[in-house]
Amino acid sequence: MSTYFITGISTEVGKTIASAIVTEALEADYWKPVQAGELDYSDTHKIKYLVSNGISQYHDNSFALHTPMSPHAAAEIDGVKITMPKIKRPKTSNNLVIEGAGGLLVPLNDIDTIIDLIQPTDKVIVVSRHYLGSINHTLLTIEALKSRNLTIAGIIFSGEEHPTTEAIITKMTKVPIIGRIEEEPYFDERVVSEYASLFKEKLKAL
Repeated sequence: MSTYFITGISTEVGKTIASAIVTEALEADYWKPVQAGELDYSDTHKIKYLVSNGISQYHDNSFALHTPMSPHAAAEIDGVKITMPKIKRPKTSNNLVIEGAGGLLVPLNDIDTIIDLIQPTDKVIVVSRHYLGSINHTLLTIEALKSRNLTIAGIIFSGEEHPTTEAIITKMTKVPIIGRIEEEPYFDERVVSEYASLFKEKLKAL
């Protein structure tokens, strides 16, 4: 079984939708180690709503924080401290999709960041969305992963297509492109299932 770590080049780039698609395509389990804010409608709730297969299991957050801020700041408000030993991966015999929070260098505490949650055996999928500065953010994300010799499985682009941006990212990183998530009017089980079918073969080949 494989573990797929979904990270983004920034916040609000489509990590949760991408996580739902990968979870559905692989009928994998899903886990968000740290949730900050929206506890009544968390990313785990969203994934449950978007995934339609009957195999996937959804594992509890290691930290569920009340304030929608960087985890280190949200934890301080809640009067807790995020420590790595308390972030324990769920035990499962299934494939596992792990969704990060924000980008790779989002702080968990005074020392650790999201990238410290990634293990050498993980297959990292980077979600990139076009905006002014997104090329730089994507290249920096890829460089950070390479600097730690982590396995970069591929890139998923989300949002409106921007051919020149995507072409230069592909050329400079030489990272495989898994697919593109269009700017859909809405996402539900049906839409996620359609994307899962499109991405399934590439995901299984990673």
